[in-house]
Amino acid sequence: MKKLQYLTTLLVLFVGLLTMSFKDDDVAIAVVANEKGAPAALTMKFLKSVVQGDKQRWPDGTKISLAFMKTNTPVGSATAKKLMGMNGDQFNKYWLALVFQGKAGAPMFFNSVQELEAYVSTTPGAIGIIDGNQNSKLRSISVDDKKSF
Repeated sequence: MKKLQYLTTLLVLFVGLLTMSFKDDDVAIAVVANEKGAPAALTMKFLKSVVQGDKQRWPDGTKISLAFMKTNTPVGSATAKKLMGMNGDQFNKYWLALVFQGKAGAPMFFNSVQELEAYVSTTPGAIGIIDGNQNSKLRSISVDDKKSF
């Protein structure tokens, strides 16, 4: 009887882990930007270098400001996975290390899309990652000719 309970618990945990690992793949993300700074289109390679903190300025010289949803949100988790191949905790630690080492300025993390959009709309050079299925009033940036991915 105990062996059956143990196996059932193990199976439930395994199915839960599988479900969690596929959840981020189901969330489409999109890039929005302030009117100043970011070009209308980016390659995935360039976007990843921006998200990794390797690029500090846009081609026009404007300082890049990053805006992300918190990694405990579906969009924040999907951003970490799709752009960095990391889970949310790894993504947070990555950025904490970059900022602590003085290699990059801290990105802004938000609980709501409205807060993120307000920040991006008022911050020259800012880009944000939002739910790709959500309409935004901000300028949409295509990545490898796609509006969301």
